[in-house]
Amino acid sequence: MALREKDLTDGETVVMELREHAKTLLWPFVLLLLLVAICVATAVLATSDVLVWVVLGLAAVAAIAWVFLPWLRWRTTSYSVTTHRIAERSGILTRIGRDIPLYRINDVALEKDLIDRVFGCGTLVVSDATEKQGMELHDVPNVDQVHVRLQDLLHSADDGSDVGEWPPTEPRRRRRR
Repeated sequence: MALREKDLTDGETVVMELREHAKTLLWPFVLLLLLVAICVATAVLATSDVLVWVVLGLAAVAAIAWVFLPWLRWRTTSYSVTTHRIAERSGILTRIGRDIPLYRINDVALEKDLIDRVFGCGTLVVSDATEKQGMELHDVPNVDQVHVRLQDLLHSADDGSDVGEWPPTEPRRRRRR
C-alpha cells in the first residue's frame, strides 16, 4: 500500500508511486504452472484416489508457500517518492516502513544486470547522510526514468551556492546558547 493522504505532511504531494516489477513473480508463476501440470497428470494417470489426494495436498502447500506468499509480499511492498521524502512500505502481517527525507540524500546509484535490462527495471540504491544503511529499491520498473525524476527532485531545491549553509530544504536547527 502506498502512502495515503493522511500520511502526507502539509504541502507534501506524491510524485511517484512504485511497486517492484512483475518479473519478481516470474518464477512463482512458472512453479504454479508446473504444480497444475503435476496435479492434472496425477489425476489422469493415478490409479489410487489416495495418491491423487496426497499430490493435491502437497501441491496446495507448495502453492501457498512458493506462489501465494511471494505474490502477497509483492502486493504489499511499495515505494513512494514525494516532494519531501522517499518512503518504503512492506509487510504482510506487520507493516514495516522507512522514510528518507530528500534533503538527507547524498547519492542515488543505479544497478541493472542483464535480466533487468531485458525487463526494463533495476535497483535504485539511495544513500543518505545518516549512520543507517541507505535504502535499496529493488526491481523498479522504468528505473532510468525514475532515476532522472528523482535527480530532478533533489536538484530542484538546490540554489547552486555551496557556501556551507544548511541545505535549502532542511529544517532549521535550534541554535545553542
